[in-house]
Amino acid sequence: MSSFSRLLMVQTTVVGCLLLVGCSSPKDWPESPLYETPVNEPDWQPPANREVAMAAMAGRYANYNIVAYYGDTPNGPLSTFVITYGFTELVIEHGELVEYDIFCHAAHKANQNMTTSFPDEATQAILPRSAVVDVYEEDGEWKLWRPATPTLIGIDGDPDVPLSMNPNDPLINDADNDGKPGVTVFVELFGLVKGEIYIARREIFQNYLTLYSDGSLQGTVVDDSEQLVIGASLSILDAPNNPQQWDDPGLNPIILIPISDDIDACEELMALRDALFPAEPEF
Repeated sequence: MSSFSRLLMVQTTVVGCLLLVGCSSPKDWPESPLYETPVNEPDWQPPANREVAMAAMAGRYANYNIVAYYGDTPNGPLSTFVITYGFTELVIEHGELVEYDIFCHAAHKANQNMTTSFPDEATQAILPRSAVVDVYEEDGEWKLWRPATPTLIGIDGDPDVPLSMNPNDPLINDADNDGKPGVTVFVELFGLVKGEIYIARREIFQNYLTLYSDGSLQGTVVDDSEQLVIGASLSILDAPNNPQQWDDPGLNPIILIPISDDIDACEELMALRDALFPAEPEF
């Protein structure tokens, strides 16, 4: 995403230790940064100017990004990672570098005893608008800034206005085509309760990246997304929630790895996950 950003935090922050059974102490955040940035080759010469830098950045990438979120529950702090995989294309158009993103798969990690899943159909229904990115030099390094292009999922309307907080809004749609409003998140809490949460989102993410000698672009995600809980299969899950990003750039990384043009299907990308990217973080 999002980095996709950054993308789709679930509604588990409203639930504590159900029935006081199966509780566990919340775990701390892992050490920051999650990943070290590459070391440039000693004989590498960074691009000489903006035009050369754009040409060096243009291409097709496998996108791996993580957004960290934080909330409070009766069982203590809830820390989570939403990990998203997809494709990014950087294309020179009319003298500018334009970014196009497609998302494939999202995973969720939490510091409490709960699991959530978000179907690939829902992840792939997120269609960020293209963005003209800013390419600039800073302290001898070439940087890329992808500005926010708000994108709606689970609800129609104008993405450039704040998200509706009305669960009965007539613009709510069935983005993942499962017969339920919005998009569906599946939740299992403390090994005791399984349920579904129906949400709509306004995805608002920015990426700050640096070009390295191995051709990768790596940096951090800033996520200001908005979330509406439309309903849930269990009343205990049906409560408003709009979790905020945890403010630590090292826990919100994005990694773009150059790939060949013939890798163009999500199944191919996920089959190459271990060859392309570092291990997912764990609490």
